[in-house]
Amino acid sequence: MTLSMLRPVRVVLASAILVLAFAALAGCSFEEEEKVWEISGPVFGTQYHINVVLKEDADRLENLAGGIEEVLEGVDASMSTWRDDSELSRFNSLDDQSQWTGISRPLHEVLATAREVSELTGGAFDVTVGPVVNLWGFGPDARPEQVPGDDELSSGLERIGYDKLELQEEPPALRASPNQYVDLSAIAKGYGVDAVSRFLESEGISAFLVEIGGEVRVSGRKPDGEAWRLAIEEPVSQRREINRVVALDSQAMATSGDYRNYYESEGERFSHTIDPKSGKPIRHNLASVTVIADDCMTADALATAFNVMGFEQAKDLATRENIAAYFIVRGEDGFETDYTPAFSSFLAH
Repeated sequence: MTLSMLRPVRVVLASAILVLAFAALAGCSFEEEEKVWEISGPVFGTQYHINVVLKEDADRLENLAGGIEEVLEGVDASMSTWRDDSELSRFNSLDDQSQWTGISRPLHEVLATAREVSELTGGAFDVTVGPVVNLWGFGPDARPEQVPGDDELSSGLERIGYDKLELQEEPPALRASPNQYVDLSAIAKGYGVDAVSRFLESEGISAFLVEIGGEVRVSGRKPDGEAWRLAIEEPVSQRREINRVVALDSQAMATSGDYRNYYESEGERFSHTIDPKSGKPIRHNLASVTVIADDCMTADALATAFNVMGFEQAKDLATRENIAAYFIVRGEDGFETDYTPAFSSFLAH
């Protein structure tokens, strides 16, 4: 779904705390002059929910809703691989990508952050993995009639590699040799959260919560002075349950797991998260990982990379780099949890 398919957004008074896709964990008593208003709608094939703290002002709320739509349309028009006319799709379709192609600053910003995360994680995060993702049926192409064979995977792996992309700072430009298919689905949603957050700040909104498909960024506090309380889901596909609650006031949070987007073929389950080194869906006991960072695109990319790496390797790296990460691991008797020292201060009690 692209933003051209949006239904009109909803602007409502939020009577409780937004906790990702859940109902509120607890009600709040607000001061008379300030309330929490929710602006919501469909985007990127999922939903966005934005809570803003301000006095009742119908015109301002409608202007904010319109501005949010414009911001998200801009992100979609730049970074979507699901629409042929996007900036990214136009680059992907070039016959020769070896010459510098001018790109927008937002696209350059996302690609630069992607490269940083790729280098930090030894290639566990790779925006060029798209051809292999498509082989497994998790991209814009239809699901394959059968899972790809070793020869097909080897051919796909030869085509990818984040180090084959080159970025130019001034003016912003991109080139690749050989040609690459760039897929930003594991970071663009987080960037969308950041872009909306920046828009709200530019409009003088100092307290807000922005959530797109489970990726979140918050600023300030609720009218009662409390931090925003968010739930980390239990990684089960059949129902929605809370595993842990965190309290944030000026951070972003993203979660990656193998329990929502997958399919089964001949009795075997295939996760949508592909290891760029093997070209195959991940197979380990890490069910989900949640990362808290200053910005959402970094949290989004790191969560995906850690999910690829698996628990032991990811926790070692996150601890060494002082990254706030929370892991839910499948054990013999159910789920087990662990987290880095940097994550402990965010746990709600």
